[in-house]
Amino acid sequence: MGVGQTIRGIVKIFTVAVTIVVVAVPEGLPLAVTLTLAFSMRKMMKDKALVRRLSACETMGSATTICSDKTGTLTLNQMTVVEAYFGGKKMDSPDNAQMLSADVTSLIVEGIAQNTSGSIFEPEQGGQEPEVTGSPTEKAILSWGLKLGMKFSETRSKSSILHVFPFNSEKKRGGVAVYLAGSEVHIHWKGAAEIILDSCTSWVDTGGSKHSMTPEKVAEFKKFIEDMAAASLRCVAFAYRTHEMDDVPDEDRREEWQLPEDNLIMLGIVGIKDPCRPGVRDSVRLCQAAGIKVRMVTGDNLQTARAIALECGILDDPNVSEPVIIEGKTFRALSDLEREDAAEKISVMGRSSPNDKLLLVKALRARGHVVAVTGDGTNDAPALHEADIGLSMGIQGTEVAKESSDIIILDDNFASVVRVR
Repeated sequence: MGVGQTIRGIVKIFTVAVTIVVVAVPEGLPLAVTLTLAFSMRKMMKDKALVRRLSACETMGSATTICSDKTGTLTLNQMTVVEAYFGGKKMDSPDNAQMLSADVTSLIVEGIAQNTSGSIFEPEQGGQEPEVTGSPTEKAILSWGLKLGMKFSETRSKSSILHVFPFNSEKKRGGVAVYLAGSEVHIHWKGAAEIILDSCTSWVDTGGSKHSMTPEKVAEFKKFIEDMAAASLRCVAFAYRTHEMDDVPDEDRREEWQLPEDNLIMLGIVGIKDPCRPGVRDSVRLCQAAGIKVRMVTGDNLQTARAIALECGILDDPNVSEPVIIEGKTFRALSDLEREDAAEKISVMGRSSPNDKLLLVKALRARGHVVAVTGDGTNDAPALHEADIGLSMGIQGTEVAKESSDIIILDDNFASVVRVR
């Protein structure tokens, strides 16, 4: 008798035994259900889904809607700077620093090198590529800085950091105050382009001269942001302002210092491309055919969110308006009943915070939906916990997000989310 026949015989004996237990002993039914779910759990591991709670296998089969992140789930999370608008002009190549004066380039690389949560390891031996670490967005910006001629360690050594305002998912920006030689202080801000633009009162041209931010210039910046967003690009702006060292709080009170966010000087904007994952459109179509509505919840602006949603098949009409596509702050401002009504129609939510995602999940559940939600950040934990099925990301996800989820998607791929069913 071969090994294969022996294994099949054992499986048959086990199956018959379980069947007899289920039929003859009422207490055996829960055991059979548990065993079935356990087998499903093992199968799902092959589909890149690690089940943390057995009941999630059963619940996922009843899901009526999936609220999905964009970055890394619907997209590849492989970001590259492909467009740049600096000195009031679109750069013919995003890394063509020759268009800019040395002073402007110096300000840009100072902001890139100091206002970042990422890092660059520069090998001592020549011929080796620098190693860039950090979030995908940070890596894209740091890599672009290298193409501009930035020497990371050297740039950071020219100034000392006084205070950091880490990137905030509510404010959509992060800042840093740096002390230069003498008594000069630069405060650099980086974040969502239209939000940074609202705080700017002037801008610098390619030669480094400052100009007042006129309504015409604001319209020009906004047009460029809209064009980049329509091309599915994430728009990140860089701005700075000067500050007097005498006005900087003492070191023991510096942690409470609120970095000035007004009267900023616009340096420029970059457009970052993050391609859609192959097969996402087919996965979305599969969900729709099964009666499951896929909703995209992202921190990107509405134009970028709209373009990506059209690319992924979540939207099929580019001219949809509220509430099908809605901003987080608009949804947040609605009453509970209005939110429930709007939630039924929402396909895309842009410029949203983790709390907006939580409000959407609550509104959908209040209307009787079985909600699956994806998340990777610490702030996503409440939404993951509130949803019927919380799906965290295995690669980009934080430990807090994973602990709050029912299922961990090991490859961060939306197609794997669909296979969980």
